[in-house]
Amino acid sequence: MSDFPASRSHAPAADAGHWWRDLLLLMLMLGVLFGNELGSRTLWEPDEGRYAEIPREMVQTGDYLTPRLNGVKYFEKPALFYWLQAGAIRVFGLNEWSLRLWTALFALLGCLMVYVAARRLYSRRAGWLAAGVLATSPMYDFLGSIITLDMAVSTFLTFALLAFLLGVREPPGQARRLWLWGFYAACALATLTKGLIGMVLPAMVVGAWMLLLNEWRQLRTLYLPTGLLLFLAIAAPWHVLVARANPEFAQFYFIHEHFQRYLTTVHQRYEPAWFFIPVLVLGMFPWIAFVGHAVKDAMPGAWSERRLHRESWFLVLWAGLVFLFFSASQSKLIPYILPVLPPLALLLGRYLARAWDHSELLGPRRVFWLVLVLGLGMAFAVLYVRHHLPAHPRAESMLGLVGTHLYWMAAALLLAAVVPFAFSRWRNCRRTIASLLAVSVLVIAVFDTSLPRLNDFRSVKPLALILKPMLHPDDEVMAYQTYYQDLPVYLERRITVVGWKGELEFGMQVEDTSAWMIEEPAFWERWEGARRVYLLTALDNYDKLRAEGRGQFRLIAQSGPNVLVTNRMVQP
Repeated sequence: MSDFPASRSHAPAADAGHWWRDLLLLMLMLGVLFGNELGSRTLWEPDEGRYAEIPREMVQTGDYLTPRLNGVKYFEKPALFYWLQAGAIRVFGLNEWSLRLWTALFALLGCLMVYVAARRLYSRRAGWLAAGVLATSPMYDFLGSIITLDMAVSTFLTFALLAFLLGVREPPGQARRLWLWGFYAACALATLTKGLIGMVLPAMVVGAWMLLLNEWRQLRTLYLPTGLLLFLAIAAPWHVLVARANPEFAQFYFIHEHFQRYLTTVHQRYEPAWFFIPVLVLGMFPWIAFVGHAVKDAMPGAWSERRLHRESWFLVLWAGLVFLFFSASQSKLIPYILPVLPPLALLLGRYLARAWDHSELLGPRRVFWLVLVLGLGMAFAVLYVRHHLPAHPRAESMLGLVGTHLYWMAAALLLAAVVPFAFSRWRNCRRTIASLLAVSVLVIAVFDTSLPRLNDFRSVKPLALILKPMLHPDDEVMAYQTYYQDLPVYLERRITVVGWKGELEFGMQVEDTSAWMIEEPAFWERWEGARRVYLLTALDNYDKLRAEGRGQFRLIAQSGPNVLVTNRMVQP
């Protein structure tokens, strides 16, 4: 049975309130939420350094067709996000704020689209609450402030699937055509951001929905010919041009980076099938506790009545199939399931709005016991980490930087567990929902302010800033047995990499990169030569190099676990 009195899914689109006023207020609030920390952190490696360096090299070289990382061809992902980043660099300069701007904008746009969809499908209040749930989910907030492709592709997928859902509700005509063309265009942009999932995931959700509800007649009114032409016009040109310029592109990009990544462990990112369950629980805390009841409330009645709840089934299939798709993959990373959050936020927005309107208790008592248990469990886990980190110099140094903030994080989680539970005891639904929003904002605020304290362990910016004024055009900068993805960004130059291939191995095979991607013999030859060389490496590697007794190693600076050394005395 449903938790609340039944209501129709097809609420009037133009209910009370002013659309533009709401959207403007949301933009201001979300702009503060996603924008206040953009320039407060260094570029964390590997992802932030990688997705800053590729567009930096595009701007420097003027080659916007073939992505390169440290001068090496890099075909793992398409080029759209790099182009956007390059545009931000040209307009706002090369800095952390400009490089994170697009990620924050995509996070904001995703919340606005969820608001629009929830308001058109359900009510104005559902729109506000759905946007609030999405924005205050810890995973969404975090990925809205770091430079990866995941927020961009999630936003394009969200726009695509919501455009489809809203489009098929319209009668044949201009409005339906525009919504569905928006669906095809957004699928193309998602494909141009992160590859084939941009069309595979929407096709999977739409196809399953049509099959489940026997809606195949919809195919006649989906404007397939013009829609596919629009998709190809957007997604195909770069793929065709880059393949013509780089014959090796197609095999690596389509076979290695899509099929082998999904079906094999070639990328060494294997995790068990249940990996994304705790990720989702932590990533949507505390809202995750209400998901089951939100789904149940959205689809009351018997199986034979499922067509009465077409929109709800679409959202459930969207969340469920994307979750299962990535759970079945042999390559798993935490951000992969970000596209699951928008449909869950929509279902939760509907549920919370109905609870608010009917002044009912927000779900059975056990839901708040679950919030309490999850919150207390995470708070105690944070305290356990604070006092039981392994006895290792790096762990101890990190603890010295974030130790106090761990207490604040534990306190925030404790409040997130106890406050909604206390309000629920008073059986006041509206105050309980308000308390959930308030403690969610508190948790992500404390979390966000803690992140900059990890800068020295996730970036070599402090060493780069020391090195940059000392550099002469003829000096060589090396990274030993690693590649610091953010180092070329901060130095604004290519670096020499010693004894490391990693994700650059394919590009090293198709072009001659031996001048700057070198091995030990070439390293010692250059280190012992007449040219001044600067070397960044881990402290352990520095100790091993010194122990070999070859050449001079003059320590310039240390930051976190990394050191900057040179083979020649630095002249003032």
